[in-house]
Amino acid sequence: MNIGQAASASGLTAKMIRYYEQMKLIIPAHRTESSYRTYSDSDVNTLRFVRRARDLGFSVEQMKSLIALWRDRSRASGDVKSIALEHIAELERKAASIHAMIHTLKHLATHCHGDERPDCPIIDGFASATATDDALPPINARFGLNGMKTD
Repeated sequence: MNIGQAASASGLTAKMIRYYEQMKLIIPAHRTESSYRTYSDSDVNTLRFVRRARDLGFSVEQMKSLIALWRDRSRASGDVKSIALEHIAELERKAASIHAMIHTLKHLATHCHGDERPDCPIIDGFASATATDDALPPINARFGLNGMKTD
């Protein structure tokens, strides 16, 4: 099948398939005499595997490891689990960071009057951030209940 058909069958775009070939995530497709890519059912299964791993947020490097393990029938399932657990920890860190951003923005927005006055705790919160701010919640502590800067 051609790249369009492989894309349709796998749920990836043709552009992504070409990108994954370029990144050496997948084996380059066989080429016809006129240089068109052709894909087998096995290639499409690999593309589906990649799509599912991508949908779960795995990086290209992680997907390379997963594909290698998938193809290695003598693999230890513990190796696969290790990659999955590392990824879970990474996703949990990202989720915590997003939660902190939401919390901070909600706090700042709650304390902004949203009227015609120029005073705005949201802008003040952004402007008072320093290069050493590691997390967003400390910005919250710099604002009192009235939304005005306390430091």
